Amino acid sequence: MIHARGLTRRFKVRKETVEAVRGLDLDVEAGQLVAFLGPNGAGKSTTLRMLTSLLPPTSGTATVAGHDIATDPTGVRARIGYVGQRSGAGDDHRCRDELVTQGLGYGLRWSEARRRADEMLDMLALRPLARRGPATLSGGQRRRLDIALGLVHRPPLLFLDEPTTGLDPHSRADVWEHILRLRAELGTTLLLTTHYLEEADNMAERVVVIDHGRVIADGTPERLKSDLAGDRLTVTAHDASDAARAAEAAVRMAGADGVTTDGLTVRVRVPNAGAAMPGFLRSLDEAGVKVATAETSRPTLDDVFLALTGRSLRESESAGAAA
Repeated sequence: MIHARGLTRRFKVRKETVEAVRGLDLDVEAGQLVAFLGPNGAGKSTTLRMLTSLLPPTSGTATVAGHDIATDPTGVRARIGYVGQRSGAGDDHRCRDELVTQGLGYGLRWSEARRRADEMLDMLALRPLARRGPATLSGGQRRRLDIALGLVHRPPLLFLDEPTTGLDPHSRADVWEHILRLRAELGTTLLLTTHYLEEADNMAERVVVIDHGRVIADGTPERLKSDLAGDRLTVTAHDASDAARAAEAAVRMAGADGVTTDGLTVRVRVPNAGAAMPGFLRSLDEAGVKVATAETSRPTLDDVFLALTGRSLRESESAGAAA
């Protein structure tokens, strides 16, 4: 569905050349739900703009939904849907009229545009809101309308750029329920960006991490967490002497990596925390180390990003937003 090779985009900023995207390769197969992650300035938006034919690449090639982004941008746009960070609906028309107009813009006949609009209203539970203006909708309802606008022409590929940003937890869950149901019913391929890492972890079957314009990791969330972050064992000792001996014991554990001590707390990365904890506690007991607390934890995608780049994705997003 998406096949990109060596995509590069350079900009001139105050007489300096900025490489926003640097030789990016990306393959997304039909039916996949892929999360595209990275901090602000990593090249996510520039990549999406190139893949949707809104921005020509400086070099490299890509075919999207079977059409070349450089030689057939019209063909690309006819076969994709795009839901941006801002609402795509105007405030001067009713919701159903917005959908019909969108369908007409994609070349549908009047009868077909009206039929598709009604289908989207029903599929996204917007039928009771058909005669209301978008300005009167809640945040979650408006995002569902945006998704309907992106799907009214039944594209095989839908780009979702932070589809739930700014929504409360209930509205986010509601939007995701509809996205996943539509994917199951229509077989739509989805490429999304999000800064809610739990969404990518729970919803995406594949995660692609981009930083400084290059793909630095690509795989299932579980594989990336296992290979790049690992589980954590954490024990808290009764005193500094016990903490030091616990850290020494952690270093000697099979498969142990990244042992750190913070006051009385010792943390160690291991391949399987649940299996390693009983043996670790036995070794501490045999060494006479008194343990106050012990716990295991699974890594998050933010741990993956920290392992890859040395910084947290959440911190990077927060810093970008503040700037």
